Amino acid sequence: MTTTRRDPEYSGLPRWVFVPAALGMVFVVLPLFALTTRLDWSRFGELVTSESSLAALRLSLQTSLASTALCLLLGVPMALVLARRDFPGRQVLRSLALLPLVLPPVVGGIALLYTFGRRGLLGQTLFLLGVPIAFSTAAVVLAQTFVALPFLVVSLEGTLRSVGQRYERVAATLGAGPSTVLRTITLPLVLPGLASAAVLSFARALGEFGATITFAGSLQGITRTLPLEIYLQQVEDPDAAIALSLVLVVVAVLITVATTNYSERARG
Repeated sequence: MTTTRRDPEYSGLPRWVFVPAALGMVFVVLPLFALTTRLDWSRFGELVTSESSLAALRLSLQTSLASTALCLLLGVPMALVLARRDFPGRQVLRSLALLPLVLPPVVGGIALLYTFGRRGLLGQTLFLLGVPIAFSTAAVVLAQTFVALPFLVVSLEGTLRSVGQRYERVAATLGAGPSTVLRTITLPLVLPGLASAAVLSFARALGEFGATITFAGSLQGITRTLPLEIYLQQVEDPDAAIALSLVLVVVAVLITVATTNYSERARG
């Protein structure tokens, strides 16, 4: 019985690479460690369980989940079109789809306000129909979706391109229709990448600040998410701001670790 030998992975690196790598890690970790040194830990439980803190955390989780669902609804078809279709103007459309990645979030908030606000392009009609958007919880979801959607699109598009279309073409030659191919071949193939993209969008939505405060304001229990609560507490009670910042850091770390582990298992 013969065994198949696996070639060892190449791991040789110049020694000098480790110096900037270590500096980069210190640059990321040191500010987070500094937060822990400035917190009055005896008040931590009191600070993170106050009524305003719990309301902000609850609202952040609810709106981030809603915006992630909206990102999946809109972003998956966008990524499919950009990755699987070649048509004039595709590069322009891709650039526009990814524009919120480079725009300052406050600019996105202003753009949303002039689109869905009371006197906005669409908001004026919606307001007359009794559907006000700006400065509501719906505005929080739209602001988070606006900034998080490109993360899902660019991540999923990369996954779609990496898996190729070989199996899809085989299924099509066997008589499967486009919808069947999408449901039974394409989506299962990219499911690990799609899950990672969705979690990435959730994390971006959870940390959204600029577009939210511009388009939705800061109304406790309605539009004041955790990042907005941290911003306000930084002036009123710095200890509360630090405690809530650590909560957000812990949530972000858990999301990152879970996503990394899932992706590694899926690849292995």
